Amino acid sequence: MLNVPLNRVEGDLEVRVEVDAGSVVDAWCTGTSFRGFENLLVGRGSLDGLVLTPRICGLCSTAHLTAAAVALDALGNIEVPANAVMGRNLALMAEHIQSDARQTFLMFAADLTSAVYRDRPLHAEAVRRYEPFRGTVVAEVLRETRKLLDIVVGFGGQWPHGSYMVPGGLTHVPSRSDIHMFRQRLGRFRAWFERRVLGCPIERWQAIRSAADLDAWLDENEAQRDGEVGFLVRFGRELGLDRIGAGHANFLSFGALPVPGRSRVHPRAGVDRFIPAGVVKGTASLPFRQEQVSEHVAHSWFHDYPGGRHPMDGETRPYATGEEGEKYSWAKAPRYGDLPAETGPLAEAILSRQPLFVDLHRTRGASVLTRQLARIVRAVELFPAMETWLDELDPDAESCRAVEDVPDGEAFGLIEAARGALGHWVKIASGRIQHYQVITPTAWNASPRDAAGVRGPIEEALIGTPVRDPTDPVELGHVVRSFDPCLVCTVHVLRRGRTVARRPAGGVP
Repeated sequence: MLNVPLNRVEGDLEVRVEVDAGSVVDAWCTGTSFRGFENLLVGRGSLDGLVLTPRICGLCSTAHLTAAAVALDALGNIEVPANAVMGRNLALMAEHIQSDARQTFLMFAADLTSAVYRDRPLHAEAVRRYEPFRGTVVAEVLRETRKLLDIVVGFGGQWPHGSYMVPGGLTHVPSRSDIHMFRQRLGRFRAWFERRVLGCPIERWQAIRSAADLDAWLDENEAQRDGEVGFLVRFGRELGLDRIGAGHANFLSFGALPVPGRSRVHPRAGVDRFIPAGVVKGTASLPFRQEQVSEHVAHSWFHDYPGGRHPMDGETRPYATGEEGEKYSWAKAPRYGDLPAETGPLAEAILSRQPLFVDLHRTRGASVLTRQLARIVRAVELFPAMETWLDELDPDAESCRAVEDVPDGEAFGLIEAARGALGHWVKIASGRIQHYQVITPTAWNASPRDAAGVRGPIEEALIGTPVRDPTDPVELGHVVRSFDPCLVCTVHVLRRGRTVARRPAGGVP
């Protein structure tokens, strides 16, 4: 067994793989820590989820706040004013964009600097750009994303862990001068993104409709070829990242960013949300049905129940020492019906019918490179909508339809966080939280096997991955990080049950 710590992700995850003849033949994802946020909420006041759930994650706290607020909106049957809908959307979109940039250039791209690739022609350039703490792009990303987060701070007073959303809307709408500042921040970030990341205006990128168009775009001029997207595509292809990490080919989106009726924003998919909900099973697109979501615990360190349970009926009862039988993870195994499903930017792009990613999925399938490309260019779709909503946001308009009390009952809040589908399910009785269940994007992607023994998405994506150097299996890092897991990861490589070494994948911090 070769134990390989995989860093530059968030949380507590351990990935164990078995290698035979130089390729991964089996894989297991293990969540190594029990946190118990759902149990912590039981018995608390009906509004406490708005304060506590944003603390689940420091990277996507706006997403958890949004999901919690949407659930309470539904419970009270509240029609949220258009002004508040746009404000919530803007904060969530700003969080998405900064997360995508930081994950791509600070976490994923650092693996491209690995000494394993020192004989590659583009390696020296990758080191110059992405070396941790020293790369030219690293400093720029930190500077530019920090300023973009001023948009979130303008609504909530802080980031992360804000609590400025309530049932019915927002506690605060920024002033006209604040909105002007938001436009400046967004305009500056877009200009940097077009110049440094794309090497072209976003309108030129949006004209790319197929893999062939992408090749033509790369050859069109040096600015595009040498921009960060162009460089990642070229080096990624050279390293074979377009040929590994496929997974199950099932994709899931809960949908997000509701579009107010009179807004000038027009969703690509022609629905009432800018990011549509839906499911892709192989090549078939299916409507999303919330009741089809379930959680399995057959391979999780929780008390057993048969098959899967809907989150409204789910349990979070930790089981004994964590060493029993086939159980190997503190994470549950979410499923859509009986399907393990990948969620995140690639799923959103396919379900939004973005031509480039529809073509890549149809002709080449999912891969590490396609998944990461979808993440870094997601901002292209978000910029125009953000600019329109900043123009439509009115500091004098109604921003909250407050309710005196949240009624008893049950409801759910489903959105898309930066990493994909996020759901909160809640039951309220006598003004207190009786039941709370959260399914995060990484629970979907990094899930263990389900009751039928079917691997989770990351587990499946690792199958077939070549491992050139067992003492530095950087290829495994590429696959796992392309899902942007919100967990701190450790990878264990098994070679006929023998442990050979333990070191960071990629050999960099």
